[in-house]
Amino acid sequence: MANILDNIQVVSDFKHLQIRELTDQGTYYRRLIICGETLAEAEFQKVKDAAEELWTDEVKDAWTTFQSAAPVGVE
Repeated sequence: MANILDNIQVVSDFKHLQIRELTDQGTYYRRLIICGETLAEAEFQKVKDAAEELWTDEVKDAWTTFQSAAPVGVE
């Protein structure tokens, strides 16, 4: 049996999706999908719909700008 989608939370100004799934063993599996990430073909339809709605060009551009401005390492 496959995992069951339990919850989708939108986190940060960049609309990352925090996914919680219920596993066959009765435990939870959590993962984070970053704005603009390519979704797997087998991804839950609700997750695909949320990404399509939330990840506007404006949000994706803001995320790209943020990433390029972030320091890469400590000097």
